[in-house]
Amino acid sequence: MNPIIKRPLSEIGYNFIPVKFLPKGKDEYYLRNKQNRSGINYRKLSALEIEVLVRNRNTSDDWNQILVSDAFNPELVKNCKFFGLVRIGKLEPMFLEFHSINLPVGLYNSTIISCDFGDNVVIDNVHYLSHYIIGNEVIITNVHEMGTTDYAKFGNGILKDGEEEKIRIWMEVCNENAGRKIIPFNGMLPGDAWLWSRNRDNDLLQQKFKEFTELKFDKLRGYYGKVGDRTVIKSCSIIKDVWIGTDAYLKGANKLKNLTINSSEHASSQVGEGCELVNGIIGEGCRIFYGVKAVRFYMASHSQLKYGARLINSYLGNNATISCCEVLNSLIFPAHEQHHNNSFLCAATVLGQSNIAAGATLGSNHNSRSADGEMVAGRGFWPGLCVSIKHNSKFASYSLLAKGDYPYELNIPIPFSLIINDASKDQLSIMPGYWFMYNMYALARNAWKYIDRDKRIDKTQFIEYDFLAPDSVNEIFDTIYYLELFTGKALLKKQGVKKYSDDACLKAGKSALSSNDAALTDLEIFAEDFEQGKRKVQLLKVSQSYKIFKELIVYYAADQLLRAAASAKTKNITELLKLVPSKKKRSNWINVGGQLIEEQELQKLKQRIVSGKTKSWDAVHSFYKEQAEAYTSKKLTHAFASIFELTGSSKLSAEQLKSVLNQYLSTKEWMVNGIQESRAKDYSNPFRKMMYETEQEMEAVTGKMKDNSFILEQQKELHNAKSLVKRVMKAGK
Repeated sequence: MNPIIKRPLSEIGYNFIPVKFLPKGKDEYYLRNKQNRSGINYRKLSALEIEVLVRNRNTSDDWNQILVSDAFNPELVKNCKFFGLVRIGKLEPMFLEFHSINLPVGLYNSTIISCDFGDNVVIDNVHYLSHYIIGNEVIITNVHEMGTTDYAKFGNGILKDGEEEKIRIWMEVCNENAGRKIIPFNGMLPGDAWLWSRNRDNDLLQQKFKEFTELKFDKLRGYYGKVGDRTVIKSCSIIKDVWIGTDAYLKGANKLKNLTINSSEHASSQVGEGCELVNGIIGEGCRIFYGVKAVRFYMASHSQLKYGARLINSYLGNNATISCCEVLNSLIFPAHEQHHNNSFLCAATVLGQSNIAAGATLGSNHNSRSADGEMVAGRGFWPGLCVSIKHNSKFASYSLLAKGDYPYELNIPIPFSLIINDASKDQLSIMPGYWFMYNMYALARNAWKYIDRDKRIDKTQFIEYDFLAPDSVNEIFDTIYYLELFTGKALLKKQGVKKYSDDACLKAGKSALSSNDAALTDLEIFAEDFEQGKRKVQLLKVSQSYKIFKELIVYYAADQLLRAAASAKTKNITELLKLVPSKKKRSNWINVGGQLIEEQELQKLKQRIVSGKTKSWDAVHSFYKEQAEAYTSKKLTHAFASIFELTGSSKLSAEQLKSVLNQYLSTKEWMVNGIQESRAKDYSNPFRKMMYETEQEMEAVTGKMKDNSFILEQQKELHNAKSLVKRVMKAGK
């Protein structure tokens, strides 16, 4: 039976806060008065104004409860029912125009219960408007139901006075069994979500995160919903317990419940037709259109959900787009792209700059006895068409999976690799360094476009978009180890050696790869423990990738040094040598929501949180800022610790540094040529050219190769790099 309660008509609009939750000495409007910062001086209606309102078919349970500003015009209020305390700002004889719709200022054909209005609003045909504070020049038209409850939380996972823990809203990210659940709160950064979802063995740390969240809010009942200045809401069905920022645009939504929609004049958020959003927080500058369904979710700023996308129990990072697909129980770092109706992502932690192709099914738990599987994908994760993988699987940075149904769990620690399910040989094939050999254009352009598309206003976290950074370079060192180990094993096995240690394999592999031994020409090299199954895992083009990865480490160090030199306006090699850090030990780095942070610094943060020295999420965010400010210097230190480790030296002489810079230029030129050549394939491929009658038509459709802005920029960078190297190569006085 539906719990329909009968009460006296005179109670409509009053006793919003139950008496037992009302602080001593406070009335039901004390929080409302605190929230209303309009600065409008309200007064009671005059007898003439009441007469005009009655003549215009308006009713009120008590005209003394209608308060207005001095610039109130009663002629602009028609056919409305008022209940409770209603305060109305300036109403002037004008209309508001938005997207070619013109609506007269005023309140028309609406039922209004205990609301505050700013100046020159349009409220028209709102069947039920209850307990909202409306800003200036707001348009709300053709809305069926818009109200706020006394226990509204606006998407935050908090509890109000008298509520039990069991009703708290959690987001069950990363894992379907809720083992990594987190509490959403307005202002949660990707790093916060990642920190909380990890460290599950540290009960005290988990409790501190919960306390930090509770500290951001109080348990008081009676907060009103808010609609910020210049927000437009039209043709929506149900809006309940929703806090809306300024300059937002909501049109045709089916249901919006328990939400915070952040929006501002510089980053307007929009919600469009057919959307149903429940228990979520939406960052500023977000776009949500066309039949989207989202439940228990967080959308960081400037992200998009479109075309029937489903986002459930998930955190979506900044500058990300999901359309036409389903994402469940996932934690997604900034700059994620997923555009296809038949792609599926579940129980995943995706570390950013990722692109999920059509038909990808990532996260089937059907190979597990319970829904406790997970997937972790490093930066630049790119599964191809119709890829299907099993939990648990883990991928290094910039892993590209070729089309296929991967039958076993994967653990691929090699970055920049092409991963192939070779059904013809019943084996897994991995090509390390694929991007540098065959698709340099896409790799370099992705880094460039993510920087260009980063629309965040709040950049508390510094997001690393460069493909060569402490995380990927550390993975390159791991890869060098694996290539030497597995090459050595293959050589010794071919030589008939029956017993060999890992050290012997490493020595043999390093010697052969460093000297480009002819014995490697036809040698088949197989990896171990990269796949759960018993079939072979073959490494392809090992000699080429080994050489490339070593060159990249040198390139990474020189690139960071030259950036420091440009900033310091270094004039010669003597000054340049002074910029070289002396630290020799390469540090471990962690991707914390897209921001790279040294593991030792992260451990210190966790210790400070547990000890009580770090007391809030704001303090955690200050830590992110401190790390961002120190990042450039620490990255340079990491880069030269890497080159010292690679070369086995403890310092660089002027001549050695010149050699490093020359090698850098050689690699830079090779990269720029690779960018140009990989893009040129699109202009020479006969299966692309066959779509056009002439070359001129092709250029009209695709653009001219010589006008490609990205390639031109890369060529300019190469020219500038040569000029800078020439300058700093000079001998010091």
